[in-house]
Amino acid sequence: MSSKYASLASEIIDGVGGPENIRSAYHCQTRLRFELRDESKVRIEQLNATDGVATTRSAGGTFQVVIGTHVKDVFDALEPLLSASGAAADAGEQRSKKKRRNPLTALIDFIAGTFQPIVPALSGAGMIMALLAILTTTNVISKESQTYIVLAFMSNAVFYFLPVFVAISAADKLKTNRILAGVVAAMMLHPTWVQMVADKKDVRLFEIFPVTLATYGSTVIPIILIIFVQAYFERWLDRVVPNAIKLVIVPMAVFLVMGILAFTVLSPIGTVMGGWLASFFTFLTHSAPWAPPVIVGALLPVMVMFGVHNAIAPLGFAQLAQMRFDSIFGPGAICSNIAMGVASLVVAFRTKEKKVRQIATAGGITGLMGITEPSLYGIALPKKYL
Repeated sequence: MSSKYASLASEIIDGVGGPENIRSAYHCQTRLRFELRDESKVRIEQLNATDGVATTRSAGGTFQVVIGTHVKDVFDALEPLLSASGAAADAGEQRSKKKRRNPLTALIDFIAGTFQPIVPALSGAGMIMALLAILTTTNVISKESQTYIVLAFMSNAVFYFLPVFVAISAADKLKTNRILAGVVAAMMLHPTWVQMVADKKDVRLFEIFPVTLATYGSTVIPIILIIFVQAYFERWLDRVVPNAIKLVIVPMAVFLVMGILAFTVLSPIGTVMGGWLASFFTFLTHSAPWAPPVIVGALLPVMVMFGVHNAIAPLGFAQLAQMRFDSIFGPGAICSNIAMGVASLVVAFRTKEKKVRQIATAGGITGLMGITEPSLYGIALPKKYL
């Protein structure tokens, strides 16, 4: 445990009502997120006054403590304290006792929890694409060169194998076996299947069940449907299969049943839904290309405050995977982030308060890099810029 953040982690645990009040804890890019037993036990004023805490929020069924881009270091210091008290291990046992959330909140939480761990990989791949665009535009390299081809498949790899990453992340969110989920996703990308689709010959399982010929690289909806069903099927198997044979029977049953369902039922449904989504993207691109950037750019700070941006950003990821560009979320988000970052740097330049200058400088830099929470909670909201 890092001694640098040990004291802060201890104060945060105390502020949210102690380890006995915590069902589970995790973090995103800037926030600690707690599922609490009783939110009325939280000492909000104490937490907000804690040095190292930007602010607190309650949204989407979780209590959030905004830390900043070093949130992982704070979480690494906090996790051993929870493990020692048994709070983290108790999360699974209390799942059935948790208060039911409304479907919209649960959906947003699932989408956000699934895509957040994948964001760094998507961002890195997107930056390589941007670098390639610059290099080809300035004639440093040509699209026919081996350098371009290698860099191109390096950036495209994350999108082609996106179903595997989504499967693993969704399995983590649904608390099911991530390796089994990844293998089921890999079945959909197997070279033999890709070749069968390319051959365009009729495929039937057991000579009865028709299989829809479709490629699943770069898709997200089919695998989300599959893992959602797989999580419940796997839990049922864990209950009914004897422990002595569970190690071999459960994986075999998952692969057989989910593999067949994936190719005959769930993936085709997901493909149709993905087609609708692609049509929606195409309609917006041709009919109202200005609308998404304006709406997202204007409302992004408010969406970040309530965590709704996590439900919209995956639309951009899906469009990027299917069409190799994002006109839904990215352009508006970039403009909003730049505006927030620049505003924070202006405050840093003009303020005479040392602490405010430190917060504004750090927040401005991270805002320009795409993380606006430090600027939003440390500068914009306290100074009523919104």
